[in-house]
Amino acid sequence: MAKVTSSNENLSLEQIEQFEARNNLKLPEKYKSFLLQWNGGYTEPSLFRISEEQGASVVNVLNGIGDMYDNLDKVIDIYEYRLPEGFIPIGDDPGGNVICLGTKEPYNETIYFWDHEEEPEDSEDMSNMYFLANDIFEFLDNLYEDAEE
Repeated sequence: MAKVTSSNENLSLEQIEQFEARNNLKLPEKYKSFLLQWNGGYTEPSLFRISEEQGASVVNVLNGIGDMYDNLDKVIDIYEYRLPEGFIPIGDDPGGNVICLGTKEPYNETIYFWDHEEEPEDSEDMSNMYFLANDIFEFLDNLYEDAEE
């Protein structure tokens, strides 16, 4: 699994529940575990494959909860009407694209890449979304260094 480094404050389950209430959503259990362990941060390695056609990208940062520049509350507000319902932005790449987490069925727990350059007018159109992993820990397991490319 990738190493995650974070200078973000540790979270309590109560803080996560307050976040869920503020944003009217229910986070998947594995993602809650990730937040409790790291609360966002930087990954090493950081490369991931989007698709055969799209190639690879780099995790810029994984968002956390609390007093930080890229906090989840802020990025959820930014992308509220741009992402399909049931997805939240949990990270990004250097090109302004978003790593998303599904919070509702049938996508609950899954990780997708949202390509802003292919953004459709209808936010429910998922033509610019690319499946990356079944959950946050599988996503972290799939990260790799340049040499494997």
